[in-house]
Amino acid sequence: MLVGYTITLSFDNYKVSYCHCDPNFIVNVGDKVFQGQVIGNVGPKNVYGVKGNQYHDAQGNPTNGATTRLSSTFRNSN
Repeated sequence: MLVGYTITLSFDNYKVSYCHCDPNFIVNVGDKVFQGQVIGNVGPKNVYGVKGNQYHDAQGNPTNGATTRLSSTFRNSN
Protein backbone atom coordinates (compact mmCIF):
# COMPACT_ATOMS: atom_id res chain seq x y z
CA MET A 1 0.00 0.00 0.00
CA LEU A 2 1.43 3.39 -0.98
CA VAL A 3 0.21 6.45 0.87
CA GLY A 4 2.84 9.00 -0.17
CA TYR A 5 5.75 10.78 1.43
CA THR A 6 6.17 14.19 3.08
CA ILE A 7 8.63 17.01 2.38
CA THR A 8 9.03 19.44 5.29
CA LEU A 9 10.67 22.84 4.86
CA SER A 10 11.97 24.71 7.93
CA PHE A 11 12.68 28.42 8.03
CA ASP A 12 12.81 30.97 10.85
CA ASN A 13 10.37 29.55 13.43
CA TYR A 14 8.14 27.83 10.88
CA LYS A 15 7.74 24.44 9.27
CA VAL A 16 5.76 23.77 6.09
CA SER A 17 4.93 20.17 5.18
CA TYR A 18 3.91 18.99 1.72
CA CYS A 19 2.19 15.63 1.95
CA HIS A 20 1.38 12.84 -0.50
CA CYS A 21 4.64 13.36 -2.40
CA ASP A 22 6.23 10.91 -4.80
CA PRO A 23 9.25 9.23 -3.14
CA ASN A 24 11.55 10.55 -5.90
CA PHE A 25 12.09 13.97 -4.30
CA ILE A 26 13.61 16.75 -6.40
CA VAL A 27 15.37 18.23 -3.34
CA ASN A 28 17.51 16.60 -0.66
CA VAL A 29 17.89 17.13 3.08
CA GLY A 30 19.88 20.31 3.65
CA ASP A 31 19.19 21.85 0.22
CA LYS A 32 18.34 25.55 0.14
CA VAL A 33 15.09 26.12 -1.76
CA PHE A 34 13.56 29.25 -3.18
CA GLN A 35 10.00 30.49 -3.67
CA GLY A 36 8.49 28.96 -6.80
CA GLN A 37 11.03 26.13 -7.00
CA VAL A 38 9.65 22.65 -7.67
CA ILE A 39 10.63 20.41 -4.73
CA GLY A 40 8.65 17.27 -5.53
CA ASN A 41 5.67 15.79 -7.33
CA VAL A 42 2.34 14.46 -6.11
CA GLY A 43 2.71 10.80 -5.19
CA PRO A 44 0.67 7.84 -6.34
CA LYS A 45 -2.72 9.09 -7.45
CA ASN A 46 -4.67 5.86 -6.99
CA VAL A 47 -4.45 4.13 -3.64
CA TYR A 48 -6.19 0.79 -3.12
CA GLY A 49 -6.71 -1.18 0.08
CA VAL A 50 -7.10 1.75 2.50
CA LYS A 51 -10.23 1.15 4.56
CA GLY A 52 -12.46 4.19 4.97
CA ASN A 53 -10.72 6.19 2.22
CA GLN A 54 -13.19 8.97 1.43
CA TYR A 55 -11.30 10.36 -1.59
CA HIS A 56 -12.19 9.26 -5.13
CA ASP A 57 -11.50 10.68 -8.58
CA ALA A 58 -14.17 11.43 -11.20
CA GLN A 59 -14.08 7.78 -12.36
CA GLY A 60 -14.69 6.48 -8.82
CA ASN A 61 -11.14 5.18 -8.27
CA PRO A 62 -9.74 5.66 -4.75
CA THR A 63 -7.12 8.43 -4.58
CA ASN A 64 -4.60 9.62 -2.01
CA GLY A 65 -6.60 12.83 -1.57
CA ALA A 66 -3.80 15.10 -2.79
CA THR A 67 -5.71 15.86 -5.97
CA THR A 68 -9.00 16.52 -4.18
CA ARG A 69 -7.98 18.57 -1.13
CA LEU A 70 -5.26 20.76 0.37
CA SER A 71 -2.24 18.56 1.08
CA SER A 72 0.13 20.91 2.86
CA THR A 73 0.33 22.31 6.36
CA PHE A 74 1.83 25.50 7.76
CA ARG A 75 2.61 25.90 11.44
CA ASN A 76 4.70 27.91 13.86
CA SER A 77 7.27 25.55 15.37
CA ASN A 78 7.45 27.41 18.70
